[in-house]
Amino acid sequence: MCGIFGYVGQRPAAPIILDGLRALEYRGYDSAGVYVAGSGVVKATGPVDIVASLVPKTWTGTSGIGHTRWATHGPPTERNAHPHSDMSDSLWIVHNGIIENYQALKEGLLMQGVQFSSDTDTEVLAKLIGSLYRGDVREAVLAALSLVEGAYGIAVMSEHDPYRLVVARQGSPLVIGLGTGENFVASDAAPLLIHTKDVVYLTDGEVAVIDRQSYSITNRAGKAHTRLPERIEWSVETLQKNGYAHFMEKEIFEAPSVVENTIRGRLLLERGRAKLGGIEAHLPHLASLERLLIVGCGSAYYAGQVGRIMLEEYGGLPVEVELGSEFRYKRIFAHDKTAVLAITQSGETADTLTSVRRAKEAGLLTLGIVNVVGSTIARETDAGIYNHAGPEVAVASTKAFISQLTALALLTLAVARERGLSLQDGQAIAQGLQELPAALQTVLDRAAEIKAIAATYATYRDAMFIGRKLHAPIAYEGALKLKEVTYLHAEAYAGGELKHGSIALLDPSFPVVALAPRDAVYEKMISNIEEVRARQAPVFAIGTAGDHDLSRVANDVFLVPSVHPLLQPIVTVLPLQLFAYYVGVARGLNVDRPRNLAKSVTVE
Repeated sequence: MCGIFGYVGQRPAAPIILDGLRALEYRGYDSAGVYVAGSGVVKATGPVDIVASLVPKTWTGTSGIGHTRWATHGPPTERNAHPHSDMSDSLWIVHNGIIENYQALKEGLLMQGVQFSSDTDTEVLAKLIGSLYRGDVREAVLAALSLVEGAYGIAVMSEHDPYRLVVARQGSPLVIGLGTGENFVASDAAPLLIHTKDVVYLTDGEVAVIDRQSYSITNRAGKAHTRLPERIEWSVETLQKNGYAHFMEKEIFEAPSVVENTIRGRLLLERGRAKLGGIEAHLPHLASLERLLIVGCGSAYYAGQVGRIMLEEYGGLPVEVELGSEFRYKRIFAHDKTAVLAITQSGETADTLTSVRRAKEAGLLTLGIVNVVGSTIARETDAGIYNHAGPEVAVASTKAFISQLTALALLTLAVARERGLSLQDGQAIAQGLQELPAALQTVLDRAAEIKAIAATYATYRDAMFIGRKLHAPIAYEGALKLKEVTYLHAEAYAGGELKHGSIALLDPSFPVVALAPRDAVYEKMISNIEEVRARQAPVFAIGTAGDHDLSRVANDVFLVPSVHPLLQPIVTVLPLQLFAYYVGVARGLNVDRPRNLAKSVTVE
């Protein structure tokens, strides 16, 4: 959840580390800190820029570590901010993750006379490493980690060996960036792009030593691992706002290009098929499945719910969707006709990763829909589909969600054709995917209409979202977006569930956002909207082009292009993303960095 950045080289380290932390603030932004060897330590609550304003311009040290925090143990205060030190204040550590047995370790250190000044589990790890230090930081780290239970990504430096950075990973991502006469480490590859595109991804259980010229990797037993660098394909421009007010706005407006990138080279229009190289070898197995389990968290879970309906309706494949945080504790039954599909933007989501590992232990085929190349879930699943959405900086997922739905549509097309979907139906889906970017652009060209509608709803305290079939999960996603970036109370229900209790909430102060494309359940949705209107609740309805009836039952209407029914949710969700964005802006909030949230959830 937190961001780590480290540097060993020949240039002044502080500006490089601070820039790296700014690029990582989506991972946590309640406090930050930086240590530069031979110069000092600065920590503060709030964003990285506050720390930057406190760093003396006289700092000339050329190695150091930094951290931006999302609080777990202890509130966001200066004393709880990283880096933390050992008793001698000569060994410093930054940490992402949770040390589960920190209390027992702390009690043992207290008995040795060690004193603590924070509420964090990280300080316990710093003091533990310091107590085991005998002149070699790597050996002290290895000794300490043999006593630790939990998840961590750590970077450790000692004043006695200032040009040597020791890092270790267990459950929290770390990436080494390779320069010329300088090397880096970060929680993900994005902040490395301005320095290098050559990276090495650490895997769980690995420890690395990094200096100016080289790096070496071992496991925790000290056995050497060989790992060749990989090349990042993203450009630096993808991490810049490029004239947009916020990253969230930019990423919403990237939807057409995201879909183009997700489908590029994957559509066989004449054959009505999808060619997914990552799963091609497993397609016969997928076609013979009796059950697919989709696992995800947050927006990925709702994408999975849409995927369930896609695969069941068009592929005749029974699908269940599970929350990663629940599935990881369920009893899993081994069956060669069952597979697990994990959906995750980062590829590092802790609950989803544990679910994948449990599925593998049960002998199930595991698949992934992942955006980050080289991520843990991308490596550990048997096969998968890359989103190719590019880095997503805003905490609230927008373009990644759209790419997940697109990838699920491709998967549905591939599996359905293997399971008997006709050529004609396959061609219709493939053609619909080909035309999807243009439909999305049509919505974006009218964003000002959504902005005007959002202004009329920004003063309400509550909202309800309703939809049916493919659009029921989209209603949940729309409510989640509004909660994330506006802090308004929002609920979501399948339209038919209104009469089973939730309609009691409705009155003139409780608006409803209704998803009502002209599909097989359109008339049922109109009936649901009528029920809402009878309680005098304001209605914002999203329908499809040519619908002249919605304005009769709704206060505000926005019509999106009509596309293939399988793909309609991908278009319909776009105005919901814009709606949440514009409401958040109207309320004067930082929509890129909502309070209490972090982008990549790498703790349980």
